[in-house]
Amino acid sequence: MPDETTPEDPVDEGALREDPASADEANEVTGSKHAAPEGTTGGDAEQPEGSGRSPVVIAVIAMLVAIATLGASAYMWRNPLTPIDAPTAAPTEAPEPTFTDAQRDEAKAKVCDAFLVVSTGVANSSALQAADGDAVGAIAIATNARLALYGGGVYMLNRVDPATEPQLAEAARAFGNALMDVGAAAVANIPSDDPAHQERVKDADDENAKLQGICNPQ
Repeated sequence: MPDETTPEDPVDEGALREDPASADEANEVTGSKHAAPEGTTGGDAEQPEGSGRSPVVIAVIAMLVAIATLGASAYMWRNPLTPIDAPTAAPTEAPEPTFTDAQRDEAKAKVCDAFLVVSTGVANSSALQAADGDAVGAIAIATNARLALYGGGVYMLNRVDPATEPQLAEAARAFGNALMDVGAAAVANIPSDDPAHQERVKDADDENAKLQGICNPQ
């Protein structure tokens, strides 16, 4: 008998072949992923990036960070920041020293006694004259006069105390400096007729008269 079974439709072999592009689109729609490569398991899956750093690398990085932090701390300790707008304290002036009348009198007596000694020594040394032909004596007299001038000036300056009255202290310093100028010029063998030297001698005479008026008023 003839087979009454309906023959199946011919199978289209091309339809059975999966189109790669269609497969990709299907995967994108369904969210499916390609299977892992053959021979791989879940334990062999690729590790996340950065998880392979060895403990030695981590330790070196930590040490470098610590060194940088320590250096920055040392710099800040040696160079502390100061506020730009921080108010600065105004300098305070030292209070004027006060002296008793007895201290002022003692300071005046010290200066005036020094003036008497120095002026007497300068006058006496200037009055000395060497004998004719006595070269050694002339040199000795000149040396003594220079010492009286320069040494007398230093002596005057050292006798001015803080308790000395301003007017007296100024006169004593001016006289002492004038004597030192004349003495230094004499040591340099500057001629006595030199105009500058004559001006120095005149200044010393003027300061001598001023100090004389303070110490021995008439």
